[in-house]
Amino acid sequence: MKLDILAIGAHPDDVELSCSGTLLKHIDLGYKIGLCDLTKGELGSRGNETIRKEEATKAYKLMGALVRENLQMEDGFFRHSNENILKLVTVIRKYQPEIVLANALSDRHPDHGRAAKLIGDSCFYAGLPKVQTKINGEDQNPWRPKSVYHYVQDRNVEYDFIVDISPYFARKMELILTFESQFDADDKQGPVTPISTGQFMKYMEAKNRMYGRDIQVEYGEAFKAARDIGVKDLFDLL
Repeated sequence: MKLDILAIGAHPDDVELSCSGTLLKHIDLGYKIGLCDLTKGELGSRGNETIRKEEATKAYKLMGALVRENLQMEDGFFRHSNENILKLVTVIRKYQPEIVLANALSDRHPDHGRAAKLIGDSCFYAGLPKVQTKINGEDQNPWRPKSVYHYVQDRNVEYDFIVDISPYFARKMELILTFESQFDADDKQGPVTPISTGQFMKYMEAKNRMYGRDIQVEYGEAFKAARDIGVKDLFDLL
């Protein structure tokens, strides 16, 4: 199955929080979308890996993505290693995405910046013929995505472009709340965390409104590119 966009996150829910409005928009435009989580999120203060797997499965199906994989790297302790690069290279070659969306280059959670570097480098190595990987016993062909874009996460960092997600914001919030153990937790047992109360959802709305205001729309999602961006048509720019 060839995908147009593969959205990768260090943890289940990274993608929903940061770029799901953009993915919903591109699904409606007819693009094939897939998701990949590096870890099971097993170090999260609330829930557990079983609950988070169930939530992640429900979320990707509700989104309309075609697939969601989990590479089962160690939450909090995964490293930029040959083993982890090859895991990602195998997935990238399997789905041959034109665009990869990845974690923020730097963020409050140390996994996010580490994941950004790992994902970006893996996209490069996936295009090298001498990096050999197999799937189902068969050699994979090299594949390098055309672009890697890093979604903005907890910290408001300098960005390169914003996607208008105004018609999709309500559905984005629904996807986030699919992870009930994490975000809809006011009346549930477990420790209070920076993301577990209704205040966090108000912050999410304010943040997406702020990015929307920057391009004179209601809601937006921001992205950073690790390379210069070229424009074919000035009228593509708002």
